[in-house]
Amino acid sequence: MSSTPVIYSTAHLAHEGLIELQDGVVMPCYEMPQRAIAIRQALKAEGTYRFATPLEHGLDPILAVHDVELVRLLEHVWADAVEAGVTHGTRALIPDTFRTAAYVHGQASSQLPDSGPARLGAFCFDTATPIVAGTYEAARAAVDVALTTAERVLAGDRLAYGICRPPGHHAGRSLFGGYCFFNNAAIVAQRLVEGGASRVAILDLDYHHGNGTQQIFWERGDVLYVSLHADPRRAYPYFSGHAAEKGSGAGAGTTANFPLAARTDVEGYAAALDDALRRIADFAPDAPLVLSLGFDTFERDPIGDLALRTADYARLARMVGGLGLPVVALQEGGYAIDAIGANAVSFLNALRDALPATAGKT
Repeated sequence: MSSTPVIYSTAHLAHEGLIELQDGVVMPCYEMPQRAIAIRQALKAEGTYRFATPLEHGLDPILAVHDVELVRLLEHVWADAVEAGVTHGTRALIPDTFRTAAYVHGQASSQLPDSGPARLGAFCFDTATPIVAGTYEAARAAVDVALTTAERVLAGDRLAYGICRPPGHHAGRSLFGGYCFFNNAAIVAQRLVEGGASRVAILDLDYHHGNGTQQIFWERGDVLYVSLHADPRRAYPYFSGHAAEKGSGAGAGTTANFPLAARTDVEGYAAALDDALRRIADFAPDAPLVLSLGFDTFERDPIGDLALRTADYARLARMVGGLGLPVVALQEGGYAIDAIGANAVSFLNALRDALPATAGKT
């Protein structure tokens, strides 16, 4: 059996000591370094994965997806906060004021505060995405992980897996939140389009709806976004992910959402996935499948309420492999640290086995 490339960067380790504000309570952030460490350890122990560090790709791929104001804010906000005395190097930055649509409605001025920390609420949409000294470099490295993963697939591997941390699918063009700063999957999809693809499909299997990915490609006809996720009527991010959301303009019909009921088990999930995969097959992608892979669908995930078990991921992976497309798999969520490694092994092993030998050709 040939080994599967896994791209991993230790830069994520500096994005640590994180806190979030949830239901009025300050608590340790569920998104922590141990997630990526546990996955890496499990894949290394499995023995059929080869590990590599990412190549550097610079800012151009990020700026092809994200507004420069967001990128520059994330690059400089920690140093600005230290200089201003907002933080003393130990306290994470979380905005306390948000520039909501209702706040700016009817007001002509779009001028933002001079202070970087004060600007955070113009770009962040929640209180769960803290910034510390190592956040920007970790987010940059996660993009490099994603792009290097895609390059391995384009070079002929049927499957490559990027342990992206921080994750990405909640980050929009000029928006960050949901533990996400740059949208790794969207940046890969854009790079595939720039490389000549005319139809790229993103399949999002995270528990939460990828509001950022949907927003970025909402009016694009060349990128199909298909997401299975908890029904936003009860689950974060609450304000997107309904089945009626299908894109607009040139992107009309290239967004497909499959909201799921609480305690959905593998039978219900597989039924929705079958419909989702049919949408992708009908779209007829001419590029590798971009897979936003979350394991917060697990039955014991601390912030999810679906009911998938470790063995179920193998079944679902075989379904994804049935598309016959090479796969760029990028890690998103999953917060049951004691099980995330086993879940990743279950999914990736089965996906690799399900892909035909010619899947590297598109």
